[in-house]
Amino acid sequence: MASLAARATRATVLGKKSFPPFSVVSRALSTKATSYTLNTGAKIPALGFGTFQDPDSQENTVSLALQKGMRLIDTARVYNVEEQVGRGIKKSGIPREDIFVGTKLWCNDYHPNDVERAVDDSLRDLDTPYVDLLLMHYPCTFKRGPDRFPRDADGRMVAGETTFLDTWKAMEKVIETGKVKAIGVSNFSRGEISTLINESSTIPAVHQMEVHPYLQQKGFNEWLQKNGIHVVQFSPLGNMNDFYRQTGWSKEISHMMRVIDQPILKEIGEKYGKSPVQVVLAWGINSGRSVIPKSVVDWQIEQNLEADFELQPEDMAQIATLDAKARFNDPSLDYEWRLYSDLEGIDGAMKGKTH
Repeated sequence: MASLAARATRATVLGKKSFPPFSVVSRALSTKATSYTLNTGAKIPALGFGTFQDPDSQENTVSLALQKGMRLIDTARVYNVEEQVGRGIKKSGIPREDIFVGTKLWCNDYHPNDVERAVDDSLRDLDTPYVDLLLMHYPCTFKRGPDRFPRDADGRMVAGETTFLDTWKAMEKVIETGKVKAIGVSNFSRGEISTLINESSTIPAVHQMEVHPYLQQKGFNEWLQKNGIHVVQFSPLGNMNDFYRQTGWSKEISHMMRVIDQPILKEIGEKYGKSPVQVVLAWGINSGRSVIPKSVVDWQIEQNLEADFELQPEDMAQIATLDAKARFNDPSLDYEWRLYSDLEGIDGAMKGKTH
């Protein structure tokens, strides 16, 4: 993977300036509103809104996204934005029952005795009586308590005393209360999901994981689909987010050419009158997955909403050639847990603190 990065063009670091939307139109397209049916019977939209980072902007951008037509909002306890997201939902004026809201438990709240209390904390801040989806953020457990990143005197993460299976069984019980409509996981390996399938009574409704043209994980995606587990793609635009170049465990490959700068995507975009961003999002939706791009820029939100369109098979085949097995999200060495152990792209993990 180092040689791949060495051959790749270094990404240009963009500032705060916004660029105008892509405007070339070469053919008529109809924008769809695709949704998928989870193994619970509930519907989840194919196109959603991610809320990682930018806490000061979330209230207005969540409201705007909903008013423009987004109906899937993804957040997490560790993002520190649940209050702002909740205010944005209220501000939008869209009825709560028309919105699919998902959040995630963080690793210091994985003790079975803490799970329902943690859910209550999220419901309080989101100002909602329930969430449509609750995910375990990672399979690793941290020491229980108020510190989200508990470290010892040497700065190493302190592990919890229970397992992700214990957490999962506690999440199953929360479903019975009505506070959570469905449960799932994020950043799990195939083996870890198999443990949940084999040793509990609930198959995850969703696996949220890193998927983009540089990390397509075809075999794993097929296995998840076969087991009735819907995939939600985080970082659907790959290394577009500067976080992957700035975090303490940043991999060398995160500096390779940004996904959206790939000439193939630009060429496909010209064919449809779409931007490379829209093409990448459409690729995920055409693959049967949900995508949750983030943006705090008005015109980008509008563009994202126009990314649900049909790509021709030959264009899907071209995008398939971009698979570099390049995984950008890998805090394994910081979290003291070999994440993604049986999946692609685990080489090159770096030591460094997330926070």
